[in-house]
Amino acid sequence: MAELRTEEEQVQAIKDWWKKNGSSLLIGIGAALAIVFGWQAWQNYQAQERAEAANQFANLMNAYSAGDDQETVAFVAEELRNQHADSAYAIYGNVVLARQQMMTGDDPQAAADSLSWALEKAADYPALTRVIRNRLARAQFAAGDNEAALATLDGAGDSDAFDAIYSELRGDILLAMGNRDGAREAYLAARDQTRQGRNGVLEIKLADLGVGGDA
Repeated sequence: MAELRTEEEQVQAIKDWWKKNGSSLLIGIGAALAIVFGWQAWQNYQAQERAEAANQFANLMNAYSAGDDQETVAFVAEELRNQHADSAYAIYGNVVLARQQMMTGDDPQAAADSLSWALEKAADYPALTRVIRNRLARAQFAAGDNEAALATLDGAGDSDAFDAIYSELRGDILLAMGNRDGAREAYLAARDQTRQGRNGVLEIKLADLGVGGDA
């Protein structure tokens, strides 16, 4: 009887524990399951979003390669901006759009707008940022917004391999603004920063400003 009483007491103890803790245990299990399945659902959603963005970008590149489908390129780039703004596909899509806008030559300001958006979104991609910044400054320069182009170059900081490219472009802009001394200084900086020998075009620009090859 003592043994049976012990078993009964054990069963009763379990019942008492369940009354006190059963609800919170079920809630905890439910929460854990919700987190697991919620995370899986989120992962599936993210994968679907990436796949959709990739498909849209492929459509954009096909239209761009066709060469005569500019409206499709612009439409898909806008769709990527609106629906997948945080994806790399949206950034690249708008870089491609800007290239097309520059090639038509009709509206460099539109290209500058596309590149400004891409530059803002590419903050986590340093190498890509340098490329976009270069193209943005050129688009702004082509649009006649020289001050904005210089400001874009000023924001580059240490640009490593792009230093010479930025300096030469700065010289072009300053020369267009009538600042020959500033242009000369920028071109000389570009010469010093060039890592692959003398740049023939740059030397011509310097010669036009009265700077010889030995300067």
